[in-house]
Amino acid sequence: MNVVFLSPHFPPHYYRFCLNLKAAGAQVLGIGDEPFDNLSQEVRSSLTEYYQVGDMHDYDALLRACGYYTHRYGKIDRLDSLNEYWLNTEARLRDDFNIFGVRGGEIDFIRRKSRMKAKFREAGVPVARGQVVRTPDEALSLIHETGYPVIAKPDDGVGAIATYRLENEQDLDEFFETKPAAEYILEEFIAGTIYSFDGLADRNGNPVFHTVHTFSQGIMETVNEARHIYYYSLRDIPPALDKIGRECLEAFNVQERFFHIEFFQTAADRYVALEVNMRPPGGYTTDMFNYACDIDIYRAWADLLVHERTVLDYARNYHCCYASRKAHLDYRNRHEDILSRYGALMVQIESVPGVFSSALGDIGYMFRSKNLDDIMEIVEFIHQTKE
Repeated sequence: MNVVFLSPHFPPHYYRFCLNLKAAGAQVLGIGDEPFDNLSQEVRSSLTEYYQVGDMHDYDALLRACGYYTHRYGKIDRLDSLNEYWLNTEARLRDDFNIFGVRGGEIDFIRRKSRMKAKFREAGVPVARGQVVRTPDEALSLIHETGYPVIAKPDDGVGAIATYRLENEQDLDEFFETKPAAEYILEEFIAGTIYSFDGLADRNGNPVFHTVHTFSQGIMETVNEARHIYYYSLRDIPPALDKIGRECLEAFNVQERFFHIEFFQTAADRYVALEVNMRPPGGYTTDMFNYACDIDIYRAWADLLVHERTVLDYARNYHCCYASRKAHLDYRNRHEDILSRYGALMVQIESVPGVFSSALGDIGYMFRSKNLDDIMEIVEFIHQTKE
């Protein structure tokens, strides 16, 4: 099997996907803009060959790279980056080289938030009222129905970049005066706790692995207000959430892909869809999959692609939590105090690359326990500030 992997060096820990593809017997063909000698040893050893382009946004250069690989190795069987930023590019390349996976005709439903709403409704899942707005009058028409606050975000955007909460008409006026040129969708504000339905689906859309995480707050608040964040996995998935999560997989025709579907819980057993992402959940959540369930999700993904293995024995043995710290906050307890008290439950500590730090903090602690009370005690200890 020939698998082209875009930007195999980023995020840094994604080399594990390539490493396991190679171990499963695939030819792993990297394309990136970083010189080969600058790649880490882990990345270099995970690739069969690497093709450097001057600019990953130069589509003609990517075409030439894929053409070279086709000439050298034969038909490309799969192409991915597992990164939301490159979804559109991946779809175009799959069209041009007739590669299995999400194609250009499907990409809007997993990129544009306005198009996602139709799919959520098709699945029978409630969604926040909203629409693309191009003028203040269009925005006010929606606000007359929903009231303030409202959330403004790029219709085709990544994460919480350039996302705003508008509290009143002054905020609305300022938004239209300063907003980027991109199309924006305006949505009613939904109060609730964020849950994500996460995992890996086989070629028929059935989960090979799935779990649920709950978040202390949204990424928008984390980024815009420079907060720290925590989120953790559940050991038991609420039946109502499991049901609508599976219905979303069917509606969005998820095939042989990771998924990360976000919901607001507004009441017991009531969930409102936020958005869908057809890639692994962000940050180090794939590592959290492994720690929570004692599995290797990187290997499971590679075995699914290369050998079509769709059975993964696992149990949700632990709650696994990620808690971040921000460099600008004055914390009461030192790093050494955290390790001294809770080191036995710590599984991974990461210094977060700058591009991710606004959402994931400057340092991230991952820890696990069968007992949720332990998780919350550690979160409080990590996040306690001196003020």
